[in-house]
Amino acid sequence: MRKTLLVGGILIVAAVLVVVLSDLFDLRLESVALLGLAVGAVVALVPDQSPAMRLAGFAAGLVAAWVGYLVRAGFLPDSVAGRAVSIVLVLAVCVVVAAVTAGRIPLWATLLGAAALVGAYEYNYSAAPPEVTSTSVSAVTALLMTAAVGFLAVALASPRPEAAERPHRAKSKAEVEENDSFDEMMERAK
Repeated sequence: MRKTLLVGGILIVAAVLVVVLSDLFDLRLESVALLGLAVGAVVALVPDQSPAMRLAGFAAGLVAAWVGYLVRAGFLPDSVAGRAVSIVLVLAVCVVVAAVTAGRIPLWATLLGAAALVGAYEYNYSAAPPEVTSTSVSAVTALLMTAAVGFLAVALASPRPEAAERPHRAKSKAEVEENDSFDEMMERAK
């Protein structure tokens, strides 16, 4: 519990700094501060793959969603069908990235990156689709800045999980037998 409070406290301090510095330097990060900080923290906290692979997945999803907006504005009609095609393309890219890397880049990270950009930008896109090239850059930059602060604050503050510190080892014979007996029990229950 102490670790959670420490990480949460550091994230709160980072959030206050982001909002104060954004106002001081007119960075306009306030609208995505919570989203970006939370997303960055999640990427840092989830103990799946290496931090580099999690960040790569987040970036790949964000780029997929960004390209989805550019395709949607330039080539697809502003209709339900156009939005559906755009969503399918973005999700397909996220899945393909995870599949091509054989799971080294986790699917959840690509989906999180795509969803984060949609959360940060959809309202502004809907207000002025023809301005996508200029307004999307602002949204992506603000999201990346706040997500980086959230990631760094949590990554530097949180201790490494025990599972990540232990070297991977082969399962013992007892563990294999225990798993086999559980599988047999589940088969009988069907």
